[in-house]
Amino acid sequence: METENQTEVSVFLLQGLSDDPELQPLLFGMFLSMYLVTVLGNLLIILAISSDSHLHTPMYFFLSNLSFVDICFISTTVPKMLVNIQEHSKDISYIECLVQVFFLMIFSAMYDLLLTVMAYDRFVAICHPLHYTVIMSPRFCVLLVLSCWLILFCLSLIHMLPLTHLTFCTGTKIPHFFCELAQIIKAACSDTLNNICLYVAIALLCVFPLTGILYSYSQIVSSLMMMSSRESKYKAFSTCGSHLFVVSLFYGTSLGVYLTSAVTHSSQGSSIASVMYTVVTPMLNPFIYSLRNKDVKGALRRLLSRATSRP
Repeated sequence: METENQTEVSVFLLQGLSDDPELQPLLFGMFLSMYLVTVLGNLLIILAISSDSHLHTPMYFFLSNLSFVDICFISTTVPKMLVNIQEHSKDISYIECLVQVFFLMIFSAMYDLLLTVMAYDRFVAICHPLHYTVIMSPRFCVLLVLSCWLILFCLSLIHMLPLTHLTFCTGTKIPHFFCELAQIIKAACSDTLNNICLYVAIALLCVFPLTGILYSYSQIVSSLMMMSSRESKYKAFSTCGSHLFVVSLFYGTSLGVYLTSAVTHSSQGSSIASVMYTVVTPMLNPFIYSLRNKDVKGALRRLLSRATSRP
């Protein structure tokens, strides 16, 4: 098969979730609804936290950043999918594909780091409550988030360099509804040296944050075991419940997708399962944090009441 350099490949083909024409309107309506719910729900969380002075704490500062990443994460993939369904097209330009991969790397890695930072925040609050306000100062929290963004932006640029040296076959098809890194690597017609470097980089971006989360919660559990008051244990655990659920949902679905695809080699099954962590998880996060958190629910009620009371 004749190959050509990737700079000469102008269009890739996204095969999407289904080739059945009768399912396209259903897929369009379903994903449009999930996208709107995700954007609206996370925007409400951000507005509620920013407008309520009672929520100007490190925990809710990190939560508002997580909501922002949720919006960006889902906006990287779903709008292009909706456009392709509406236009009955599967095309995505080479530049669009690289841009999508770049921002997916940033937002998914930032998602990991924010979950890690939130776990550290809970660790300090429960294990070192007397030093919490000193350690988790507003200045430190802002610098922590800005440092994460800067580091990830630079790392993503560096990790994109191997992609610019890959070659692709004419008429490359990507068996996914977005330009997923693993599928781009599989579709390449070049050697695997750059591929190994990319896989190692992505593995490190997942392993280190997950290790930090596990360590933080191991210390939290140890501290909870030493508490004598049942009320104190319940209060401490309730502040971690929502975060633990989101961590389990995100890592469980994302790792499940890649482990399943590695075992079954089913590209269609992998793309369908990817919907869980790219679309469903960002959509559920506002509900998880609002339904299980009295402070957030109170802030949302006050925000909505102010909005409806305006003439």
